[in-house]
Amino acid sequence: MSATLAQIWRHPIKGVGAEPLDRVDLTKDRPLPLDRAWAVLQEGGEAGAGWRHSRNFVRGAKGPSLMAVTAKVETVSEPLGPDDATIPATRIRLSHPDRPEIVIDPARDGAQLVDWLKPIYPENRPAPADLIRAPLTGMADMEFPSVAILNLASLRALGQKIGQEMDPRRFRGNLWLDGLAPWDEFDLVGRTLRIGGAALEVVERITRCRATDANPETGHRDAAVLDTLEDGWGHTDFGVYARVTEGGRIAAGDTVTVQ
Repeated sequence: MSATLAQIWRHPIKGVGAEPLDRVDLTKDRPLPLDRAWAVLQEGGEAGAGWRHSRNFVRGAKGPSLMAVTAKVETVSEPLGPDDATIPATRIRLSHPDRPEIVIDPARDGAQLVDWLKPIYPENRPAPADLIRAPLTGMADMEFPSVAILNLASLRALGQKIGQEMDPRRFRGNLWLDGLAPWDEFDLVGRTLRIGGAALEVVERITRCRATDANPETGHRDAAVLDTLEDGWGHTDFGVYARVTEGGRIAAGDTVTVQ
């Protein structure tokens, strides 16, 4: 069984914005660099250190309009001191069809991001409260440092069943494979994938939530994804979680081999 790595995506802020990449360097036992590196805590959410459950954060399942946010990580240099030495600083550019574009430094501009999000987040949900830094293992839905791997053939099969083309951004995946049969990704659990210079062990299937119902162009729910999965295939799973076991560079177009 072999395939091609067709797309690479990361999501710098959990639930808020997707960014396409051409290539990326993976590190053992880490998520994609800067994937779910920050998260927006909701009012009443647990503010302790380390990984926390997704119920503590704003996300697309609660506020579908968040699914229409796009992100772009920008790295700039800032003065470190009077000797003019510099250090890299992260900036994230965020866009949404109903909000003005914003550029934030996540280390400093949490309050600015919260104010930007509030008009597009449901008033009947706990409001965005603070932007927090994730641990090095990321703030994905699983406690281990995961990489979400998805199958374009499964996406096409789902779209045919629903009756509309499905945008990959609905599923917040990291690596999209092409060349497999629909649902072949579930047979990869327990196997190792070699992509470019990296290796990933596939750990388990991904069970989905209502975030997938929202159109990433509009932020409006326009598809009953969970009902369609259940009706068509008897489950609500889409994609698999993997763990990086050997670090290395991967790029769109790389061949994927299964061991």
